[in-house]
Amino acid sequence: MGTLQGRRIVLHFFSNNFQEIMFSIIETGGKQYVAEVGKKIKIEKLEVEEGKNVVFDKILLVASSDDDVKVGKPYVAGATVTAEVVQQGKGDKVISLRYKPKKRVRVKRGHRQLFTEVKITEIEGGK
Repeated sequence: MGTLQGRRIVLHFFSNNFQEIMFSIIETGGKQYVAEVGKKIKIEKLEVEEGKNVVFDKILLVASSDDDVKVGKPYVAGATVTAEVVQQGKGDKVISLRYKPKKRVRVKRGHRQLFTEVKITEIEGGK
């Protein structure tokens, strides 16, 4: 099989049946993420409790094989990605330092970005 957007479509062997891995590109929080069923991704903070499901409807691309690729203009109509919220948390600390020599100016600030970790449970292809 060929490649698609730098991703190789992989066939898995389960009980004498080949099953294709379907992936999509979703947009949330102003960023784009590659979503595959079973994959965990960290996205911008969502106000959803842990254990609840989230449905993403801004799907830019859905691909299941080289012949079946749906690209949205800008979004794929009817396509959805369902995910379960695994945890809410804070990322690693990022330190910002401003320094001016010979002026006694030193400003040090830290920041921890809030995130939501989700596990992709289902990808529906759309029309």
